[in-house]
Amino acid sequence: MLGLLPTALTATALDPRAAAALLLSSTALAHLSPLDIAVIAIYFVMVIWIGFYLKSKANTSEEFFMAGREMTAWIAGLSFVSANLGSLELMGWAGSAYQYGILAAHWYWVGAIPAMLFLGMVMMPFYYVCKTHSVPGYLKLRFGQGSSTVAAISFAFMTVLMSGVNMFSMAKVMEIVLGWDLTFSIVVSSLAVAAYVALGGLRSAIFNEVLQFMLIWGGALLVPILGLIEAGGWTGLQARIKANIAADLIPPGDYTHMWRSMGHFADNPMGVHWTGIVFGLGFAISFGYWTTDFLVVQRVLAANSLRSARMAPVIGSFFKMAVPFIVILPGLLGLVVLQNPDGTHMLLHGENFVAAHAGQGLHSYNDVLPLMMVRYLTPGLLGLGITALIAGFMSGMAGNVSAFSAVWTYDIYRPHINKNATDQHYVAIGRWATILGVVVSIAAAYSVQHAPGIMDYVQALFSFFIAPLLGAVLMGMFWTRATKAGGFWGLLTGTVASISLWAWVKVDPSALRYVALSPDAKDMAENMYRALWSVSICVLVIFIVSIFGKARPLAELDGLVYGATTLPKEEPVPYYKNEYFWMVLAILCFLALNIYFW
Repeated sequence: MLGLLPTALTATALDPRAAAALLLSSTALAHLSPLDIAVIAIYFVMVIWIGFYLKSKANTSEEFFMAGREMTAWIAGLSFVSANLGSLELMGWAGSAYQYGILAAHWYWVGAIPAMLFLGMVMMPFYYVCKTHSVPGYLKLRFGQGSSTVAAISFAFMTVLMSGVNMFSMAKVMEIVLGWDLTFSIVVSSLAVAAYVALGGLRSAIFNEVLQFMLIWGGALLVPILGLIEAGGWTGLQARIKANIAADLIPPGDYTHMWRSMGHFADNPMGVHWTGIVFGLGFAISFGYWTTDFLVVQRVLAANSLRSARMAPVIGSFFKMAVPFIVILPGLLGLVVLQNPDGTHMLLHGENFVAAHAGQGLHSYNDVLPLMMVRYLTPGLLGLGITALIAGFMSGMAGNVSAFSAVWTYDIYRPHINKNATDQHYVAIGRWATILGVVVSIAAAYSVQHAPGIMDYVQALFSFFIAPLLGAVLMGMFWTRATKAGGFWGLLTGTVASISLWAWVKVDPSALRYVALSPDAKDMAENMYRALWSVSICVLVIFIVSIFGKARPLAELDGLVYGATTLPKEEPVPYYKNEYFWMVLAILCFLALNIYFW
């Protein structure tokens, strides 16, 4: 069967014409018209102009790193979602949808909505009231400098690696669609991001993210609409996927249901059990990302009031639930509509496989969205679509680079290198840190080629750095007994444990049965269970160490821990402006989507 054979060899065996197509040299799949080029050029001019325009509003550290805390709930909410709407959404999850089917939508629903609502309703009062500039900043207030430094170093590594993912993705689009050199595309995108973030700081990043959010929806929405028309609607798509499985054109599996195939690891393309989705993704990775990743939390902290800060994630949750319709659908459609130049069915492969067979005309899972754009978008629209992709990648790069700049300046440079500098000095360091982040990200971009897909790579990073951070933040925020030593050793042990489990499986693949609870688990499932182990170890170590230590007095925990903090009272507002009303509505939409696609 196809699922048991290397995909390239299988495609060759299925059809001699497909074999010939696979050996073709990589060439540009489309040629941009003058209108396409004009649309892309106008976008680049606009983002640089926004950076210069807002430079005068980024002279103090509060303005540069926190946008002066002047953003409305809607602006903060759109930026909150847009900061995550980079390569992870556009290429990474489209590729994962091709690879794993609709199971990829779990990252938008069970893997996002509960955590986003929890952030807005429960955790934002603490982040906002204590006026922290970062999550490591909160850990410093709660557990001391040691925990903050561990978190800051981990987060700095993660942000530049994530920025590298976005650079790599954008370069892949240019390489696939236009035939541009990979390195040239990386350099062009990195220079543009470095310019507008270094000039305008977080405010510039937020305004560009809102612009990019609109462009992404405008440029990407046509692909799933036209694809569904060709496939015969959702019912027709399901039928054609089943037909392709029967014809051995794609690996076997249930690509169109989210929950019914999760009774056993071997029953679905992701090789995961429902416990991994609910606890590994739904708790460890999701809550870790949406409630502790400074890249997204920073956007909400820029809100102009506590109510706006709480409303922003709730507003963002509605947009988040809708994103699969422009991201997951193109990946599913790629399973049935993509064709080689000779008209045969096109089979995509893992990124590491394609890199190992460079020059043979192969395409990876990550290429599915640009391939779909070339198939459906006409001149002018293709330029808009490519601009939407560029917007997404630059949004992701800008978000990670601006977050790296803030964490480096506030949580590494100031406490350990120069404690008593002027405010202007820290702004200058923040701008130089932006340049440094971009340079390191360029090097990180090339490491993505060694992973099967973008999202396999990204979820591994989350299990290393985000999951243990969640354990430390939750224990610090909800348990008054947690001690300084407990926070430090719990966070450090959780991080080291996660990386060690990853290395163990790399050295001894049979260890997968212990890390992911089944020898049938696949890479993505391993990431989820590794994250669950990581957060569990972190919480356990914090508990044990704290039991034998001395807790801080309750009076010192005001603004940091539930039960020791008096939250500000909010003025009554009509129900349609109340964050709890919209939270309930979001929960109902979330449940309806999971039931429909069960």
